[in-house]
Amino acid sequence: MNNKPWIPPLLAAQLALAVLSASSAHASQVIDARDGVTIEAVIASRESTRIRIDNAPITDVFGNLYSSNCAPSASTVAGAPMPNAPAINPAGEIVLECDRDKGEIYVRPVGNSNKPINLFVASANATYTLLLRRSDTPSDTIVIRDKTARRLDGDPTKAGQGPLGTSANHVRAMKALLVGMATERPAPEVRVEDINRPIQLWSEVRLLLTRSYAARGLVGEKYLLTNVSGQTMVLSEQEFDRPEGQVVGVAIDNLNLRPGDSTVVYVIRIGS
Repeated sequence: MNNKPWIPPLLAAQLALAVLSASSAHASQVIDARDGVTIEAVIASRESTRIRIDNAPITDVFGNLYSSNCAPSASTVAGAPMPNAPAINPAGEIVLECDRDKGEIYVRPVGNSNKPINLFVASANATYTLLLRRSDTPSDTIVIRDKTARRLDGDPTKAGQGPLGTSANHVRAMKALLVGMATERPAPEVRVEDINRPIQLWSEVRLLLTRSYAARGLVGEKYLLTNVSGQTMVLSEQEFDRPEGQVVGVAIDNLNLRPGDSTVVYVIRIGS
């Protein structure tokens, strides 16, 4: 988190939304991605959107699911089960359906909120962080294209390996850590430290690092961010990435802050 002048990201987000919305009527959204980097895409607000990974089946998904049909069964994709979720999660943001034979998923947002939806999608080689923005468009397909993952082909010693071993385990570890941070009930093996240290970010915000969580291979950081400017502020998860590229997940309780409002920011990065 480096010093920089406050530039509201709303204009850039709207521009990306307009470009993707215009192209989605004619073709799939083909998005270049790599492991651990947040990528933006547009999903239909009232219809299902198909998500697939180019040249690889989806093996695991993590997000704030409203419902899912992806219960484990004898049929698995690439040897790893698709995710399971309770029948209904009232606080969930998205309905998930899995096509096991093709290794693809279908998602449909729930409710009328304009808040972007975070979704982690994993293959055997990588985990992709999606920031999904709703748009009143027809059903579409999002294709995740990872040119770096293809370089692993033919090397069995690298396939499926990440900072925590397999990508499926990586996603589950992030899920467990984020849930523990949000509920204040981390797993017994997670080391928790109260910090309450001010962090210099932008002059328009007051940022306090309240707590850190150390798990195997991951570090979680919980921040309290307050808008101290005189204008409404629109936040974006990408603004909390770090130049060294070690951030693998960001979640923000409230992306829109009026003057004086605060929000909790969760950052998960690779650690020892």
